[in-house]
Amino acid sequence: MTLMIMTPSILLPGGGSDGVQIVTLVALFAAIFTVIEYTSASPSLVEFRAAPPFNRLRFGALFATVFALSIIFRGADDPSTFTQFFQVIGERIGTSIDFPYSPVRLMLVMLPATTDAEVVASMRTAAGLSYFVSLISLAVFVLILRRHAWPRRSRSFNVWVNLPTFDPTAGGDVVDRLNRDSQINLILGFLLPFLVPAVFKLTSSFMAPISFADPQTLIWTVTAWAFLPASLLMRGVALSRVAQMIYLQRKRAYAAAVADGMISA
Repeated sequence: MTLMIMTPSILLPGGGSDGVQIVTLVALFAAIFTVIEYTSASPSLVEFRAAPPFNRLRFGALFATVFALSIIFRGADDPSTFTQFFQVIGERIGTSIDFPYSPVRLMLVMLPATTDAEVVASMRTAAGLSYFVSLISLAVFVLILRRHAWPRRSRSFNVWVNLPTFDPTAGGDVVDRLNRDSQINLILGFLLPFLVPAVFKLTSSFMAPISFADPQTLIWTVTAWAFLPASLLMRGVALSRVAQMIYLQRKRAYAAAVADGMISA
């Protein structure tokens, strides 16, 4: 976690001592939080802590995006074969995804008309590559869910440990609530890549727009834009899977009770 947060500051020149100190502080806080969450018996925020590889896959996609974009922007000041390789891949992916009404095109449309052509090209490359990585991570998660019966393998699924923010006693049927939360996450995950550029465009009309000339600003903005929707989509799929597991377990328990004569059919 610490390495992921500090990657842009390490690979990209400049930034100043104040920026490095802020990044170091954020990285240290994130590392402490992660250690506490994964070592405590009572989790507070991190979901699916005991249901790998859900969080590992999300972190891997986040780290891959930040690292790839940092390498690409490093090539502007320190070009090499390695940076050119990532640059070519990013440009081709960005160009292929940049079609009318696509999320990448909307990210370009939100930029002010006076934006430098080099910044526009950098945004296209960064947005295309980050969005592609998020789609790959989502596809991999769905594949793991189908082929490896995630989240249950050799042990039971603990709802309290894996869903610390979900209160089963809050009222209403648990399965219905999980399915409702799943649908909300799926809808938000699908719409966010389109809504975020529109919000940026709207806010820029009455306040100063964000300058994407700074590579680190562009990296973190585009990474968050691509990662958050993919994370919500994965969470929606995961909650739907948990709801299905609880429903099937209820059916088996009911059938067993009927077979034992404990209740009438």
